[in-house]
Amino acid sequence: MAVDTTIEAPEVRDRAPWRVRDLVARAWSLNRPLTFLGLAMIAVLAVATAGLVLDPRVITGAPAWLKPAKFAISIAIYSFTFVWLLTFVRGYPRLVRALSWMTVLMLGLEMVVIGGAAALGTTSHFNVSTPAHVAAWSAMASAIVVTWMANLGVGILLLRQRLADRAFLWSLRLGVAVSSVGMGVAFFMTSPTAEQLATARASGSLPMAGAHSVGVADGGPGLPVVGWSTVGGDLRVAHFVGLHALQVLPLLGVALSRFGPAWLGARHRVALVWTAGLSYFGLVALATWQALRGQSLVRPDALTVWTAATLAVVTVAAIAVTIAHARRRAN
Repeated sequence: MAVDTTIEAPEVRDRAPWRVRDLVARAWSLNRPLTFLGLAMIAVLAVATAGLVLDPRVITGAPAWLKPAKFAISIAIYSFTFVWLLTFVRGYPRLVRALSWMTVLMLGLEMVVIGGAAALGTTSHFNVSTPAHVAAWSAMASAIVVTWMANLGVGILLLRQRLADRAFLWSLRLGVAVSSVGMGVAFFMTSPTAEQLATARASGSLPMAGAHSVGVADGGPGLPVVGWSTVGGDLRVAHFVGLHALQVLPLLGVALSRFGPAWLGARHRVALVWTAGLSYFGLVALATWQALRGQSLVRPDALTVWTAATLAVVTVAAIAVTIAHARRRAN
């Protein structure tokens, strides 16, 4: 028997007031593992915030508990987004449960390592200074790979779904696809830098393998809160931007579904979603390229500026052509 993957229109037109308690209860009824992870991350955020206030220690130039706080926020958002995304997957209940548990266990493991390292006053990422740190970093790296595979799995399942609002469905698909690319940027961070290899050859030891920054050491001058380097390349920019395609592109789909004008036909809404998706992918690629050249986000060279301007012009032109065509068809 063929699996029915057709799903009804998304509940994006429901204008009832949103209450946090009702949203949490709804999420719990839909996916307990992911909802539990999201709520647990809110609790972790409270602990990390207390650590920021009470613990004066600094790790690689940042407050010891800043990284756990940032990761708790990120994982909470990711968890609740996944709860919502998985409501649009029909016909694969066992696979959905498996992907949910994979995500929960792997992100939970990552948070345990990050929080534990902060408590010990040491780094969690790229730390291979002792066998224990090697084991912790290897566990984190494996967790990242499995989480990436689960994210990709959801994207594949969404490709098999059918939805009356094709533009909204494509916004889900492209959001997952671009977020998978954003996750993949993290793999560039795991290779030892030239400086680390030179130190290893000179000293016979390799305490750190990998870095967020390119061309400069981690922990140098950076933007407030996020810490992105202001003097060299930083792969976290593309990683951050790419990850949040998981929210940005579906929200665009919701906006077009709910607020799109009547003269904007279904095909034109799909075209706009594809334009946004490809442009967002271009932005992630641009941020990755800039970082790999050792160039700070806030200090772009002429080539980066011209490339960004070209991307913006092409995006605006594609949107304008689509809207103009839609208006002509409506008249």
